[in-house]
Amino acid sequence: MQTRVDAGLAVPQIRCDVDLTPFNTFGLPARASRFAVVRQAKDVAALRADPDWASGPSLVLGGGSNLVLTRDIPGLVLKVEVAGRKLVGEDRDAWYVEAGAGENWHDFVRWTLDQGRPGLENLSLIPGTVGAAPVQNIGAYGLEMAERFHSLRAVELDSGELIELDNAACRFAYRDSVFKQELAGRVLIISVTFRLPRRWQPVLGYADVARELAACGIVEPTPKQVSDAVIAVRQRKLPDPARIGNAGSFFKNPVVDAGTRARLAAAHPELPSYAQPDGRFKLAAGWLIDRSGWKGRDLGPVGAYENQALVLVNRGGARGADVERIARAIQADVLAKFGVQLEPEPVFV
Repeated sequence: MQTRVDAGLAVPQIRCDVDLTPFNTFGLPARASRFAVVRQAKDVAALRADPDWASGPSLVLGGGSNLVLTRDIPGLVLKVEVAGRKLVGEDRDAWYVEAGAGENWHDFVRWTLDQGRPGLENLSLIPGTVGAAPVQNIGAYGLEMAERFHSLRAVELDSGELIELDNAACRFAYRDSVFKQELAGRVLIISVTFRLPRRWQPVLGYADVARELAACGIVEPTPKQVSDAVIAVRQRKLPDPARIGNAGSFFKNPVVDAGTRARLAAAHPELPSYAQPDGRFKLAAGWLIDRSGWKGRDLGPVGAYENQALVLVNRGGARGADVERIARAIQADVLAKFGVQLEPEPVFV
């Protein structure tokens, strides 16, 4: 369902020739011809009144954690910094918690736990902002954001109208949504509301998290203990973007039919695979990359991280073209060895 609500006006500042290096976690150099910060829905309406608005923004930025910049941006770049987090409703089964699109995702997750409203703990420490979470339908350790999503508010860039979309309208799929399809570049997300269950049950299907809890002697974990375990696992495997540039998991876990999975399992019995509801199987992209000889290996200034081959890292001085080059090389090697095509997660601009 999609409904419309009213918006007002504001006057945000537009800056010229802005360095975008600090605004993407890969640390890739690029410049924006014009740059403005959106702190509320009415900022977009004011920007639309600018004579240079033309067809709208060339790029909308959240935390820049799912982005590969390959060039300078000739048009307007909007940086979303809408703040705020609050309880907006509750019923017998759930709490409804809203957060501004510019809120840091991990900080928001921990805040919900501090408030005694669990449900997002498996998604702890995922980089980026709340507004970017529905675009990618972020997921980790057995949980996808869509399972806790209720609705969001967004501005239509063509009309300036504020609209509300429910779960069905967002058409969530594995690392996908309507915002990467027909609404790509057409809306700017302002806030997101989550439905957090009162009758909480831990999601412990992933072995890494279960092992971490067992190592701590925890048999019946609290939501915060699950979050702590996820954080510990991620910190061991994944580099901190503040210390070494990266965009998190770079490739999607490929989903293959049962016949392909059977063929691969016969040749590689240790291949991790996960049955899907439609009868297909999800394969571990990191394992495929590792077994293709890329773990810890560099190509120019970009490499596959030594603790997790699924993550590409900026060793220093990398440009977008360097990231594209190693991504293509990894895809080619995995395809040649396993017959499986890897698809990047980040957006290339």
